[in-house]
Amino acid sequence: LTGSAWGAWANYTDSPLRAFEGELGVQAPVGFWDPLGLSADGDIDTFKRRRAVELKHGRICMLACIGYIVPEYFRWPGYLSPEKGIKFADMPHGIAAIGKVPLEGWVQIVLFLGHYEGYFWRQDPKRAPGDYEGYGFLGAGKNFIFNFDPILFQDPEVRKTKLAAELANGRLAMVALMAMLFQNGTVGTTGPAMWLPSA
Repeated sequence: LTGSAWGAWANYTDSPLRAFEGELGVQAPVGFWDPLGLSADGDIDTFKRRRAVELKHGRICMLACIGYIVPEYFRWPGYLSPEKGIKFADMPHGIAAIGKVPLEGWVQIVLFLGHYEGYFWRQDPKRAPGDYEGYGFLGAGKNFIFNFDPILFQDPEVRKTKLAAELANGRLAMVALMAMLFQNGTVGTTGPAMWLPSA
């Protein structure tokens, strides 16, 4: 039953279905969107974990989108694997790279990402989702690769605006990456044919 039989929706302020309507990331025009009802129980810990995962995936997909485009215009000089005679310039990108990267390269990638995931990007329950100690805006900060103070926004409104933009851009990047993978698989190249319609 809906409508007048249950009264106005605005009266159900304590409903678990409304528990997260005021959270960061609830943006126009969709508002709070949970079509599968995953947050219907109102469990804040589960919501915070999912938000942290959403931020992490969004950050990774933003980097992946850049990684899809940049190699079309720039390649590192030298050898990717001197032992196997593979140059950076010879390495395809996009889906074609999956079968060309040597096993040792995949092991390095998995170990590097696992180290980041398990050590640097561990979520502290006392901190906001995606806010890692020693890291600032976009999860960048001091670690074994970079050594700079993270960008921090002291003004709460500026911080809220930046975080909302990061969530929106991360969501867009997740969709864009799937579209790029589909387009790459359909067209079979990451060159101009993938980006521009055929003349």
